[in-house]
Amino acid sequence: MNRADLESLAQREQQKQQAFRCRILCCASTPCLSSGGQTVFDTINAAIAEHKLDADVQSVATGCMGPCSRGPMVTVQELGKPDVIYEQVTPGIAQRIVTEHVAQQAPVQQHILPSDIPFFAKQQKVVLANSGLIDPEKLEDYVARGGYMALGYALREMTPEDVCKEVMASGLRGRGGAGFPSGLKWDMVRKEKAEKKYVVANGDEGDPGAYMDRTLMESDPHRVLEGMAIAGYAVGADQGFIYVRGEYPVAAKRLERAIRAAERRGLLGSRILDSGFNFRVDLRIGAGAFVCGEETALMASIMGRRGQPITRPPYPAQSGLWGKPTLINNVETFGTIAPIVNHGAAWYATIGAAKSKGTKIFALAGKVKNTGLIEVPMGISLREIVFDIGGGIPDGLEFKAAQTGGPSGGCIPAAHLDTPMDYESLKALGSIMGSGGLIIMDERSCMVDVAKFFMEFCTDESCGKCVPCRVGTVQMYNLLDKITQGRATMADIDTLQELCIMVKDTSLCGLGQSASTPYSAPCATSWMSTGPTFWIVTALRASVNSMRSRSPNGCWLNKETMRWQL
Repeated sequence: MNRADLESLAQREQQKQQAFRCRILCCASTPCLSSGGQTVFDTINAAIAEHKLDADVQSVATGCMGPCSRGPMVTVQELGKPDVIYEQVTPGIAQRIVTEHVAQQAPVQQHILPSDIPFFAKQQKVVLANSGLIDPEKLEDYVARGGYMALGYALREMTPEDVCKEVMASGLRGRGGAGFPSGLKWDMVRKEKAEKKYVVANGDEGDPGAYMDRTLMESDPHRVLEGMAIAGYAVGADQGFIYVRGEYPVAAKRLERAIRAAERRGLLGSRILDSGFNFRVDLRIGAGAFVCGEETALMASIMGRRGQPITRPPYPAQSGLWGKPTLINNVETFGTIAPIVNHGAAWYATIGAAKSKGTKIFALAGKVKNTGLIEVPMGISLREIVFDIGGGIPDGLEFKAAQTGGPSGGCIPAAHLDTPMDYESLKALGSIMGSGGLIIMDERSCMVDVAKFFMEFCTDESCGKCVPCRVGTVQMYNLLDKITQGRATMADIDTLQELCIMVKDTSLCGLGQSASTPYSAPCATSWMSTGPTFWIVTALRASVNSMRSRSPNGCWLNKETMRWQL
């Protein structure tokens, strides 16, 4: 396939879609599938056939539409009319959508998602622009919306150095959590002299409540593949790997099919788009180890070794897979590349905050009315996310905190609701952006229980290679458990404090180094800090002088039992 063939394919598919009077889009992402989405889709297809509407109506199984708590979701698109979105669709409602809305032009009003819902109003979809609108298993759908045009442009009009400079000028930072400038990393790999280089997409997200990467891989796999191919051209690699978490079977299946479809069309493999560029992508499935999200452990797993981190330097850019220069980025980072090449670095740099450009995908979960997947400009305030997009706290309760960054992150209390959601602002508060998990807590949440939950998670996920993490996290969990059971003493608090420092300073990788994250927060006098365990140490000490004093996080502390009471 060459450029003309690609453009012709896009035009044919656009004309085919426009020939239908109506398109019925059914969400087939994991949340909707788990609540009966496949049955809904099957019912719609059966109803279309029953009413002999096949020539006029097209049904499409799409990726995520966003408000996951309202699924299964169905969108009806008709020429010249605004889209109509249905929520919590059952097979019965699906039947009515076809027989009443499509066949009789009488929408099923009581099941329509209000068009003015603020969930969508403040979002800006760049990476998720196709999500919920295309069939992720159909390459033609992706091409019809401009897919692989960026790859063609890069191969035809840009040098590898030009691509790296464009990514650098965009201000894009790695979306996996660290926020390292993507263009700088690419250029480092490009400048390395080696006969073989690799590109790796990290899809092994494991933070509790996070599913951004899974949704992107499920909803728009070709966008990830196109970004990887552009990266391969930019850094001089001819081999890519996508490392997918083992608990993501739908994402793995769709990626595998997307890779094969792209190979058949000459968009991956040898002489891509009739150029001299070769790039092959292979899939690797993880076994559920959280630590494999760390880049050195991930590379070890790809190479068939035990997934354990190793010390750096050398960094992967110098010596990665099989000792060769390796570019590793999060799948969301790769999903951003095609829009940057298509629209230009200057366009992308106008989105977001001064030092945090572009958009960020968040998995909004917890005690909020509208949970789901959102994509917003960097710099939007936490208040806007929680109360506008999220719809506020259910049952009339008060907002207490938002947990960001997973086990490595921290909690932002109500006093900081107007904090911009960007790398610098969160760091200034002692938290981190992380990969995009955002868990909302209400006034009933106990911070000790939260700390205990995340410490148990770190304990379970420790690879066991280094003693501080393997043993220290267990001991910290045991101390937190004593506090929640009312058996702790002030000596236990002293021990917990010492363990926090020791585990952070002596662990081999980021899992242990951030498991407790003690004493590094600028807000050291408040309960909000860089990690749940530090809240306990600080807040218990601040509250121990009164028999039943109100602790800084809004819970009550009983001095006699050291038990936090709501």
